[in-house]
Amino acid sequence: MNLSYKERIARRLTAVTALIILLVFGIIYGVVYLTVIHAIDRDLKLETDKHRNQIFLVDGEIRFAHKDEWEEQEHTQLQINPIFIEIVDLEGNSMDRSPNLQNNHLSFYPDRAVSGEAWTLKAGSRELRQMQIPLINQGAKEGYLLVAKSFEDPRNTLSNLRSTLLLLYPLILISLFLTMRYHADQSIQPIRRIIQKANQITQSNLNERIPPTELNDEIGQLTDSINGLLSRLEQALLREKQFTSDASHELRTPLAVLRGTLEVLIRKMRTPAEYEGKIQESLKSIDRMTAIINQLLALARTENGISQIKEEVELITFCEEIADELTQQKDRKVRFESEVSAPIFVPCNEKSLRMIVQNLLENAIKYSSTGTDVILKIANQDAGAVIQVIDQGVGISPENLSKIFDPFYRQKSAVESMIPGSGLGLAIVKKLVEEGGLKITVESALGKGSTFSVIFPLRS
Repeated sequence: MNLSYKERIARRLTAVTALIILLVFGIIYGVVYLTVIHAIDRDLKLETDKHRNQIFLVDGEIRFAHKDEWEEQEHTQLQINPIFIEIVDLEGNSMDRSPNLQNNHLSFYPDRAVSGEAWTLKAGSRELRQMQIPLINQGAKEGYLLVAKSFEDPRNTLSNLRSTLLLLYPLILISLFLTMRYHADQSIQPIRRIIQKANQITQSNLNERIPPTELNDEIGQLTDSINGLLSRLEQALLREKQFTSDASHELRTPLAVLRGTLEVLIRKMRTPAEYEGKIQESLKSIDRMTAIINQLLALARTENGISQIKEEVELITFCEEIADELTQQKDRKVRFESEVSAPIFVPCNEKSLRMIVQNLLENAIKYSSTGTDVILKIANQDAGAVIQVIDQGVGISPENLSKIFDPFYRQKSAVESMIPGSGLGLAIVKKLVEEGGLKITVESALGKGSTFSVIFPLRS
């Protein structure tokens, strides 16, 4: 059975409160019961103490210290809450009793003769509370004094109290459940408004937000969390649209060049040299598309959040090898420098780190002239070990520093200068750095060059 949230809240609160009320009612009944018993036992104790020194058994005969005390009115007439007294011998045989017992006898219990405790029993149609004490004559026990008091009125009082509590219990529970249900319904009204507004937000109006509440409670925190989620979804959707548009644009250009080249080839017969030239142009377009696709695949892999397997990498040897490789591949000197002499070991994924450093070096080579230095540098700063890629190229304008890690973003000057590239290299670097738990910073000035720093966190 599917119950609404307010019904579940109301039932749970009512169930818990029902147990508490039941416990309280039980305590009330128990306290009243013990109070009544204690009051009756106190009266019995007073009676036994009063008669202990007034009644004696001497050679099987009853003697009174004050005969008139025994014959006073409370023992000879029926009264409200009368006291019943009976004297028995050692075997429990009745020797005398108060007239208000009429034909009834009090019960004698040998095992309770010296306990000094009272108990409840039936005497004919009456319910009594009884106590018994031994009668001593010259140090010898000669009989017992049985004292009892009616328990009917207290029993009726306890029965009425129990009936009242049992009657009140379901009435309280019903009224409590209805009250809980009403307040639970009122409490989830803000959640209903959140649900209603959230259902109205679609892809076409992701810029809308759920109205925040004035109170900083759980409802307010839920509203802030949903609004934060909507903001992230909106930004992700905008990035996806921009990414799709940029990817289409970047692939459309080499495809258009390839199509134009092939169309020129089929219009008329060409010489072998012309065919070879056009085919070379086509291959360049294909290579450009291949490079873009490979970078898109690399970026997609990093965005999938595939966890990197980390290992210990020694940075000095690692960077020296990359500097030598790129020097041979690019026919451009990459100078390696190290401010430390001792080996530096860092936990990272070697393949990811290689891609980060290679992309940064390729960018430095691409955006700097042939006669300038490209430096791969190792340093050890307060924040941790640092790999720096330094060039003396065109530099980056201050307003573009925050955009260079966006996919497909390229400076206008680079596009106008016909510098090849897709704008994906730094986006891949940024993703790999974030996934590896590293940090990247950039310092640049137009016409003076740039310095990219990859910072490794200190070991804990």
